[in-house]
Amino acid sequence: MKNAIVGQSGGPTSVINSSLAGVYESCKERDAKHVYGMRNGIQGFLEGRYIDLGEHLKTALDIESLKRTPSSFLGSCRYKLPELDDPKGSVIYEKIMRELEMLEVGYFFYIGGNDSMDTINKLAIYGQAHGSDIRFIGVPKTIDNDLEITDHTPGYGSAAKYIACVTKEIVRDACVYGVKYVTIIEIMGRNAGWLTAAASLAKGEDCEGVDMICLPEVPFNVDRFVEKVRKLQEKKESIVIAVSEGVKLEDGRYVCELSDDARSVDAFGHMQLTGTARYLCNVIARNLKTKTRAIELSTLQRCAGHMASRTDITEAYQVGGAAAKAAFEGQSGKVVTLKRISNAPYQCTTELHPISEVANLEKKVPLEWMNDNHTQMRKPFLDYARPLIQAELTPIFVNGTPYHIYIDEKK
Repeated sequence: MKNAIVGQSGGPTSVINSSLAGVYESCKERDAKHVYGMRNGIQGFLEGRYIDLGEHLKTALDIESLKRTPSSFLGSCRYKLPELDDPKGSVIYEKIMRELEMLEVGYFFYIGGNDSMDTINKLAIYGQAHGSDIRFIGVPKTIDNDLEITDHTPGYGSAAKYIACVTKEIVRDACVYGVKYVTIIEIMGRNAGWLTAAASLAKGEDCEGVDMICLPEVPFNVDRFVEKVRKLQEKKESIVIAVSEGVKLEDGRYVCELSDDARSVDAFGHMQLTGTARYLCNVIARNLKTKTRAIELSTLQRCAGHMASRTDITEAYQVGGAAAKAAFEGQSGKVVTLKRISNAPYQCTTELHPISEVANLEKKVPLEWMNDNHTQMRKPFLDYARPLIQAELTPIFVNGTPYHIYIDEKK
């Protein structure tokens, strides 16, 4: 009758709470006495902030609402644990293990992306080295879709669906005036362009799609970019381009660093990336004397619960349940991954892999999935991504807006 504890970390998604629901229900089905939730991830836990999820998820409607509520129900953090060989870090690890023992925790789950897998990997290694019987399991989450081993990550499908839909709407909007017009959509993606590639899903019988896609995987040259736009405008007046916020110059600098904007750095050393589209629009306007517009999807693409993919919600719930099953069966130091069985019909199942095979690694978009001049996505990407955006799970609407379950800090 050990207890379980779960935390959410890193950037939020539309379906991260569905994974939380999967962990919670699977743990309760396996007779966990309590399922605790860390408030703001491992950082909040170190500050003694956690809740008993059973006091907040009391009914089937609560669980269903949780699955349809975007962002992190428990709150998140970007906290980097010390390296295991850092003598000063032993105090932190000892405190974590001491608190877990006090709560009689036997199962520890962490829902997150690359940096979060680094956290759970360190805890699993430390626990094993010090004879702990706590089971540590990673639950994948990231809209960036850049985790190794897994076919895709929960969160990506919904973000891709939002990007594809809003891109279609931007294309329709951009072509109404019949004048030379360049629209650049800035999409999240630091070192991997999976999200920006999703803009290609807008193309179909009812939409001509974007005219160019720029991914971080391909070194960026500003002068060549301007020349490509000039040639495009010789054929059509309205040009729509999707660009990753993390596109880099050949010398390794991010294009957005060419602007004068101040930039912060998080605990993992990640520079804040924004302003790429704005900078490129200014360059185009100066060189081609054309009207431009920069559109930053920013955080809108992360938590668009009203545009979530039912496939994504279902798989997020499944990986949460699979994580709990694995822990209760004695597994530790593992992460749940998704394995695609087929595209037509689409079928996917879960697997377990050592967290070390995922932590601090990034999966890039294969360049062979792009055309020869690296401006459009080919059929293999479309076949890969399209099943992930299928179907919808309509939010529960109250007074015309989606109903969200959340923790009221005032109570």
